[in-house]
Amino acid sequence: MNSNLITVAYIGASALFILSLAGLSRQETARKGNIYGIAGMAIAFIATAFSQQVSNYSLLIGAIIPAVIIGAVLASRVAMTSMPELVAILHSFVGLAAVLVGIGNYLQPETGLLPAEEFIHQIEIYVGVFIGAVTFTGSIIAFGKLRAIISSKPLMLPARHFLNLGMLGATVYLGYNFLNTETGLQPLLIMTGIACLLGIHLVAGIGGADMPVVISMLNSYSGWAAAAAGFMLNNDLLIITGALVGSSGAILSYIMCKAMNRSFISVILGGFGEGSNKNTASGEKQEVGEAVATNIDEVADMLVEAKSVIITPGYGMAVAQAQHGVSEITKILKSRKVNVRFGIHPVAGRLPGHMNVLLAEANVPYDMVLEMDEINEDFPQTDLVLVIGANDTVNPSALEDPQSAIAGMPVLEVWKAQNCVVMKRSLATGYAGVDNPLFYKENTKMLFGDAKINVDSLLVALREKTAKKGKVLVSA
Repeated sequence: MNSNLITVAYIGASALFILSLAGLSRQETARKGNIYGIAGMAIAFIATAFSQQVSNYSLLIGAIIPAVIIGAVLASRVAMTSMPELVAILHSFVGLAAVLVGIGNYLQPETGLLPAEEFIHQIEIYVGVFIGAVTFTGSIIAFGKLRAIISSKPLMLPARHFLNLGMLGATVYLGYNFLNTETGLQPLLIMTGIACLLGIHLVAGIGGADMPVVISMLNSYSGWAAAAAGFMLNNDLLIITGALVGSSGAILSYIMCKAMNRSFISVILGGFGEGSNKNTASGEKQEVGEAVATNIDEVADMLVEAKSVIITPGYGMAVAQAQHGVSEITKILKSRKVNVRFGIHPVAGRLPGHMNVLLAEANVPYDMVLEMDEINEDFPQTDLVLVIGANDTVNPSALEDPQSAIAGMPVLEVWKAQNCVVMKRSLATGYAGVDNPLFYKENTKMLFGDAKINVDSLLVALREKTAKKGKVLVSA
């Protein structure tokens, strides 16, 4: 395939990637966005595979076929609740690829470069390997935290910020040696090791409540690592794709930090949950009243009598896979002319858009799913709120307790509704390790137990009560 045809293919693939991002920005067009992305990647792969730089097809096919099989099998087996872990580990692959490309590019340098061009190329290699190494190990730690292999609590080493600055200083020093010596492999490899340690320490110092931001942040890192690899390989498409992923990930991180009332720097520096309220930050329960338990029959009665209902799902719904039962409850309420909607917090779950995807999977109409800013003003006019597996995102201490570790974080103000029912296994704290005063509000009742079992039982009870009420109306 000649270079002109490859250029045209790369331009077409770049356009499809841009259309893919545009499509993924809305639930209604997300499926089409995925198709654009798949088509763009297929064009990019075919064009690269048949370019003049590729000659050893036996080696290429030998690498591709096992990768396709492994990827297809793993993706088909991954549940939606495990999607954050999958995203994190895939980011680590991108980082590792950037490291290997950089080192390989250094060991087999390009010929015919002018001194200035060679100097710039060396910088590209060094920066690309650094970003890739940080992304690689940071993503592995994020995977461990999400998978509960590693504690979600932030690692607070003494003088941790000075330790990070020391590693950055060592990286700069080694970079100077790398650029000013003929044999720069040793400083490059030492820097790679330091960057790996930096990635581990940075993400280990970030608490579990910040993990959604970390995922999008690592997504941005992986994009910049891919862009750096594109510069090293002189591949325009890789540069464009990496820049798209890097910039979109950075924007998403900013949006999520804003939603959590956190600065991007404070997330990077870690330590979420070390507020001045030590008991709250450490996860110890602070009793502020008595939680009132309820049962399926009582909640079903409340749903039958309600004229407006808001459902606020969280990670507990994802773990229990209760979204299909919730969808059926929604259909019954809609058939009764109940104004039922969903309120989604920007960081609900452990991945941006996690709840939206689950609800879409259960065929919940898009127009019923509203973001926090769109629905918060409606809670005072709502008869009943069903909180299903959410905790930190509906915690009133974020607004009412200046000493709370999550003080200032925007939350769904569910306690302002006339009645609130919280479906939860226990009164335990959420992922941020902060006690939730919502459980003890006068208008809140707790429906304890597994979310799926409770939702399914509630669905049966609601059907029975709806049928009985319908018969009474007919006989009357």
